[in-house]
Amino acid sequence: MNFDATFWDDRYARDEFVYGTAPNDFVAAMATRIPAGPVLCLAEGEGRNAVFLATRGHAVTAVDQSAVGLAKAQRFAAARGAALTTIVADLGQFSIEPAAWSGVITTFGHLPPPLRREVFAAAVRGLRPGGVFLLEAYTPAQLAYDTGGPRDLELLMTADALRAELAGLRFEVLHEIERHVAEGAGHTGRAAVVQVCGVREA
Repeated sequence: MNFDATFWDDRYARDEFVYGTAPNDFVAAMATRIPAGPVLCLAEGEGRNAVFLATRGHAVTAVDQSAVGLAKAQRFAAARGAALTTIVADLGQFSIEPAAWSGVITTFGHLPPPLRREVFAAAVRGLRPGGVFLLEAYTPAQLAYDTGGPRDLELLMTADALRAELAGLRFEVLHEIERHVAEGAGHTGRAAVVQVCGVREA
């Protein structure tokens, strides 16, 4: 998997939305659990989750290294009558403000393990008490499918690893499942995923 911003700029330059415009199914199902207040969407790409959450009344900040993807997110938000803050940044250099967010969201944001541990620890600290962390990502079992995601084993996630990496959360959902994913041309078909809904306790 290429993490260079140019790779993602090229991917997002096409008119169609690579991963669709509908929110991730898990995010949509869990959205009512996010308390009122600001939401941070990490590795947000073209903005499908951010715009969905903004239309639900959250003040949403979307972070991604692709300026092209976030420009599409802004246009998408405007078309839906939603306000959206976007920040072009590599997650390795982005600072998550502590105790600032009612929700932190990431879907299919596959990072090298050292960076992932750093970002996820910061995300937990970034939540307000009662704030919710939502994640969906591919597991190692996804390598048996050709339906999206990195082919590098170390970039894939397991429930056991995430339990440790997200220490400080009370898990309402933490499981590995197989499900049909339909998210544009980028993610479509049977997939092996891990899902997390965790709450930052006081």
